[in-house]
Amino acid sequence: MKHLLPFAILAFLCSRSVAAEDSKPNVLLILADDLGWSDTTLYGTTKFYQTPNIERLAQRGMTFTRAYSASPLCSPTRSAILTGLSPARTGITTPNCHLPHVVLEASPGKSAAANQKAIQPTPVSRLKTDYHTLAKLLKDAGYATGHFGKWHLGPEPYSPLQHGFDVDVPHWPGPGPAGSFVAPWKFPDFKERTPGEHIEDRMAQEAVAFMEKHKDHPFYLNYWQFSVHAPFDAKKALIEKYRARVNPSDPQRSPTYAAMVESMDEAVGTLLDTLDRLKIADRTIIIFTSDNGGNMYNEVDGTTPTSNAPLRGGKATMFEGGTRVPCVVLWPGITAAGARSDALIQSEDFYPTLLEGLGLKLAPGQRFDGVSILPALKGLPLARDAVFQYFPHAPGVPDWLPPSVSVHRADGWKLIRIFHGGDNGAHRYLLFNLRDDLGEKHNLAAQKPELVRELDALIEKFLADTKAVVPIPNPAFDPSKYRPELEGVQTNQKSGKRKGKTKAARPAQGGD
Repeated sequence: MKHLLPFAILAFLCSRSVAAEDSKPNVLLILADDLGWSDTTLYGTTKFYQTPNIERLAQRGMTFTRAYSASPLCSPTRSAILTGLSPARTGITTPNCHLPHVVLEASPGKSAAANQKAIQPTPVSRLKTDYHTLAKLLKDAGYATGHFGKWHLGPEPYSPLQHGFDVDVPHWPGPGPAGSFVAPWKFPDFKERTPGEHIEDRMAQEAVAFMEKHKDHPFYLNYWQFSVHAPFDAKKALIEKYRARVNPSDPQRSPTYAAMVESMDEAVGTLLDTLDRLKIADRTIIIFTSDNGGNMYNEVDGTTPTSNAPLRGGKATMFEGGTRVPCVVLWPGITAAGARSDALIQSEDFYPTLLEGLGLKLAPGQRFDGVSILPALKGLPLARDAVFQYFPHAPGVPDWLPPSVSVHRADGWKLIRIFHGGDNGAHRYLLFNLRDDLGEKHNLAAQKPELVRELDALIEKFLADTKAVVPIPNPAFDPSKYRPELEGVQTNQKSGKRKGKTKAARPAQGGD
């Protein structure tokens, strides 16, 4: 009996260890693609779209009114979520990660056209595998990890499987679904089960199977939806449902896009229903947000896909329509049901928040550009001065700007620096008071030069801290070829036949 005692103690300790591991909350991170701030019913800005399941999530958790993506385009934001680092630091500043060339370090650009004042840097095209991603952290902590849906951070050997995920479905590196939302698809290794199957329905089913398999063990489920990105097509019945509801005077009037929003919302509902059915909702953290603002540059049903009003601009712009996004966080035992917060948050914050809230430790040498928003989730003030977006590109979409960087300060002031956009290589500035001018109609830079200098000092510190590779003055600039009246005017629209009568346009280098 004396010899059995140590074994009994060891068995007891092991059982306690397993129990402690299994009691960790699950993490469900739902990332919509191109879903604008006004594309859900969360903020009272749409009468056309229907998102009852996102509303259901909001009734259980906390809705953020001032949530920002790390970038106005997708791949940079995706990298920020997984690393907690700004695109300015990683060098992933444009969605080129599906293109064949591999660039792992950003570098200064070499040339620009004579009508451009700045030379854009050469961006990174793959998320390097030496980053200790959120998936790697949670996997090391005993979580089962699964990625479902869009990736767009690089094909093999830079896929989710090399970044800490046990499962990757459909294992597709492209910027959108392969060919269509509605089957037949063109994924090389992932086929529809039934004719006309919708990719979001299928992704939700795959995610459900993952949750069912790991319901008794902590899991991290990365559900990065293909919706509502181009190509623009949807279930025919839903398109007709919304066609009957179109108001020609409403800027949101594409029945195809509205149908896509509903399918996106239905997938969210499928996941919520599963958590309830499996009785694990009370130990599952849910984060819902978007990678950037709504698309204003393609054409579908004879109009733009959506409208971000009252915000200015949209996807691929540095105005609010490009970077202010919907966001709901549900953390059982932390967030109050139906709560709302005006705390200033962005994509880089989710990783450090989960790390602190789950009691995990940084990897050696690891750092974040984001901060933990745990105080805000508890309803307390968030001690944060500002957030930044770095977008050193000129995409040619409506309301586009030359290569820029912005700062949002917690008090509502926003400054956009346009690199070398002024005279003789000087920067140019746009200053807005978002408390009084959410639509960014009044540039106050000339009236408040001291405030411009104060906010620009924050930008300069941010660029230095992240070691950003920034645009440089263009020595070949020719004032006679400069057309300032074209700034903000769409110049990149290309005609092309797609489902949904879509005209395709590419906002930046290589993809969207």
